[in-house]
Amino acid sequence: MLYFAEVVERGGFAAAGRTLGIPKSRLSRRVAELENRLGVRLMQRTTRKLSLTQAGEAYLRHCQVMRDAALAAADAVAEVQTEPRGTIRVSCPVTLAQTVLGELMPEFLHRCPLVHVEMQVSNRSVNLVEEGVDVALRVRASLDDSGSMVVKRLDRSRQILVASPGLLERQGTPATLADLQHLDSMAMSAVDGQYTLLLQGPEGQEHRLQLQPRYVADDLLTLKFAALAGSGMCWMPDYMCHEELTEGRLVHLLPDWAPPPGIVHAVFPSRRGLAPAVRHFLDFLSEVMPGRNAIAQPEPELTAPGPGPQQATP
Repeated sequence: MLYFAEVVERGGFAAAGRTLGIPKSRLSRRVAELENRLGVRLMQRTTRKLSLTQAGEAYLRHCQVMRDAALAAADAVAEVQTEPRGTIRVSCPVTLAQTVLGELMPEFLHRCPLVHVEMQVSNRSVNLVEEGVDVALRVRASLDDSGSMVVKRLDRSRQILVASPGLLERQGTPATLADLQHLDSMAMSAVDGQYTLLLQGPEGQEHRLQLQPRYVADDLLTLKFAALAGSGMCWMPDYMCHEELTEGRLVHLLPDWAPPPGIVHAVFPSRRGLAPAVRHFLDFLSEVMPGRNAIAQPEPELTAPGPGPQQATP
């Protein structure tokens, strides 16, 4: 069954023989023996190409499932027997690396002393296959742009509106969305001096907030320093300001209103044949990342995906 699947997928006995490391003649003989045992012809052989019969098409699907299950079982045994080692190449957004992942990586390196990690800290969306990246961490409102990558959901992130107690003493604490117009604000970007953000509120209400930010900087950590200094209010990911909220150095304003939440997730090219080091890294993230956010609670992973990006099971 394995030989038959490889012959079909490689397009011929010669190519399959090179992949499997066995002679073309032996492959042909074994497939012929399989057909004899089944009592049906699985493929039509010509000098130029192979084509599957109707029975061959149906049988191929079962052969592929059997092969993938056997390989997965072998991977599971190898993972138990083999201590993870080698190099993992990871891509991570700047703010996630500077806060959540930056604090977690020393623990992973301690658990897996033979693993080396090369991390790209960048907000650029990398092409994992072309750039040789094993795992990319992302925070997105939707998973629709993940393409054919396998997606592993790790946590949820909310944007929250924060300001320093000093700013609120000077300009007042807002009780409604309209009150926000009276406070200095900051943002990562503005168009013609205006910053627009869609907010979701109680009972599914929506509001399009428009502000004229006093300070624009395309780096969240820079804005966080300014917020702590009382320069203005701004929207921040909750995982960036958990400590400051707990200590009272920042105040969460209008907690019933927020932009749509972001999904913290990992993407990787394929679930099949993952190196033990990569698998351990993904398992580590699943263990330690959920619930790291200051306010948002993690959602359960999806286990029965429909069309679109694949969803990794826990």
